[in-house]
Amino acid sequence: SVLSADAASTATEATPAADEIEALRARVSETHLRQRLGIEAEPEARVFGQGLNFFHLENWASAPALIRGALRLAGLHRRGQRNARAIEIRSNDIRLPRLPPAFEGFTILHLSDPHLDLSHDIPRTLIERLHEVDYDIAVFTGDFRAATSGPYQDALESLEQVRPHLGEAVYAVLGNHDTIRMVPRMEAMGIRVLLNETVVLERGGERVFLAGVDDPHYYRADNLEKAYAPIEHGSVSILMAHSPEIYKHAAHVGFDVMLCGHTHGGQICLPGRIPLIVNARCPRALCAGAWRHHGLTGYTSVGSGACVVDVRLNCPPEITLHRLLPATP
Repeated sequence: SVLSADAASTATEATPAADEIEALRARVSETHLRQRLGIEAEPEARVFGQGLNFFHLENWASAPALIRGALRLAGLHRRGQRNARAIEIRSNDIRLPRLPPAFEGFTILHLSDPHLDLSHDIPRTLIERLHEVDYDIAVFTGDFRAATSGPYQDALESLEQVRPHLGEAVYAVLGNHDTIRMVPRMEAMGIRVLLNETVVLERGGERVFLAGVDDPHYYRADNLEKAYAPIEHGSVSILMAHSPEIYKHAAHVGFDVMLCGHTHGGQICLPGRIPLIVNARCPRALCAGAWRHHGLTGYTSVGSGACVVDVRLNCPPEITLHRLLPATP
């Protein structure tokens, strides 16, 4: 079985049924599944090593208490908690030279890093903002769970609260906080998880391709070659990835748009939204908001949730509406 003894002993909840694991194996290959489940079971890699960063703050058990203690001493803890619930709605126009006319004005709701089980009120806060937006499809760029290992039942139950408040078409990729074991239940909710896969979006007889890769930050399970292979030459292509760290590869492969998250914009920032850390090995200009690299138009969401502690300072959470438009003359 692909579920090794180590992986099984690490899981604290029932694993998906055998037929669900078989379905995943058929989609992502035996190698991909072994890689994902094997690394999920490697406790020595959770704080140091693995992925693109050497040190992973979110995996350090003492981090929440230390951060909360420092914020309380500074008198900022309660303010930070209020800030973390004040989700902003942001708009971003993406202009594309080859955009099919039928897709002019097509709007993508971009959600990232909700960490839905970090606090009981986080799903409700997100749902309230979802009632204020109109869009054609919704996409999640990973990190549904607050922790990076262990139980995931609470995260899935919180996601089940959110799902009825989204439209019919919802797509997602996994982040470094997510286990691949979550995928069968997410897809049972009507959320299509793209595991180095591509789907076709159709409108008025015309097509745009939406691709998604598995987490490139910690698990390094992304496969851009496989994700890009089904895309028709000359067609507009949109890539979902948890982290912006693969921006160079995405640009040279030929994607037109890249939507990502992971960085939280720093989450706790100095005045002027200057992040103390961003936990991503890429230029800081790519760690929040809109950016470009060669022919690739990118956007890094700072996320709707919070990580490690439920606070934000000088970095409001967001959900984002991306509107596709033709290039200006």
